[in-house]
Amino acid sequence: MRQLVIECASEACSIALFDNEKLADHRHVELGRGHAERLIPLIKELPDKGKAERILVSQGPGSFTGVRIGLAAARALGFAWDAEVRGYPTLALVAATANARHPKEALTVCMNGGHGEWFVQDFDESGEPDSELLAIPIADANQRPCRPMVAGNRADERCEGYADLTPIPCLPDARHALAIPASLITQDLSPIYGRAPDAKLPKAR
Repeated sequence: MRQLVIECASEACSIALFDNEKLADHRHVELGRGHAERLIPLIKELPDKGKAERILVSQGPGSFTGVRIGLAAARALGFAWDAEVRGYPTLALVAATANARHPKEALTVCMNGGHGEWFVQDFDESGEPDSELLAIPIADANQRPCRPMVAGNRADERCEGYADLTPIPCLPDARHALAIPASLITQDLSPIYGRAPDAKLPKAR
């Protein structure tokens, strides 16, 4: 069975195509912005234009826009290809990406959350969440106890000044999606925003 993985929730636009759980091809581009323009062209560069029987897509948390772009693309491709579409949490992929370098290590994921906040969550040696997902101010995140290894795009900042902490700077990489525990793969494709949307509804007159 072919599986296409789509990850757009961070600065990375990351996709991977697996054939019977073997990596067939991938693309990983650090964009910052522009996921909407790059995602589909990158998928088209894959063998058979990325066509797969199963699609795994990031639900977030991360960029509101990036999360929505990834989910919309996965739903559209799933409909066009009559493919099964499943979601996964972005921070679980960050943990799996870090574990590819440091296997079977419990760690804390620390990712940029925007607006002076970080997304923080602990994961055990198997990649299962070991705490709730938090979106907290940077000062609070720096005071929160964490695992000796810290992964994510804010790992360096979190570990700065702490000799007992080891940073694993990384962004979620679709190549490692199949290492996400099966218990975290879901049919529910609702976005995981982690914090309230920036936009506010107008007040009633």
